[in-house]
Amino acid sequence: MHMTNKNNKNLSRTAEDYLEAILNVTIKKGYARTGDVAKELRLSPSSVVGIFKKLDAMGFIEYRKYEGVVFKPKGREMAELIKYRHDTLREFLMMATVPADIAAEDACYMEHELHPVTIRCIRSFIEVFEEDPTLAAMVQTRMVMKNNQMSK
Repeated sequence: MHMTNKNNKNLSRTAEDYLEAILNVTIKKGYARTGDVAKELRLSPSSVVGIFKKLDAMGFIEYRKYEGVVFKPKGREMAELIKYRHDTLREFLMMATVPADIAAEDACYMEHELHPVTIRCIRSFIEVFEEDPTLAAMVQTRMVMKNNQMSK
């Protein structure tokens, strides 16, 4: 995936999180209703409407009252970029033996800050391990051993 800039300077972290949540719900259900997105974000349905309206005004989504949201092309593209960053970081952290729940949470923070070159390098690192499962298993075993030593 091509990443053009660090992040869209017009988008806050909150707006990026909403786009990612809309995409996650859309992938799971085929559509994104207000309540489903709110649940994904662990918010009340009424609290997400304000950001939906802002994202609509910015041309990322079309907000349909009582129905939910539909991506506009640039919104879908941005959401996919955010999800790519998140998934890359989560996978990397899990490869480093970070527990899955912590890796997902930490990826949420990191995805907003890292430079696209850093994300690409991390993705390449992951791909090296995917291409060589023996190497991946060896490194992960060493990581577990090291973590166990540090926790003593």
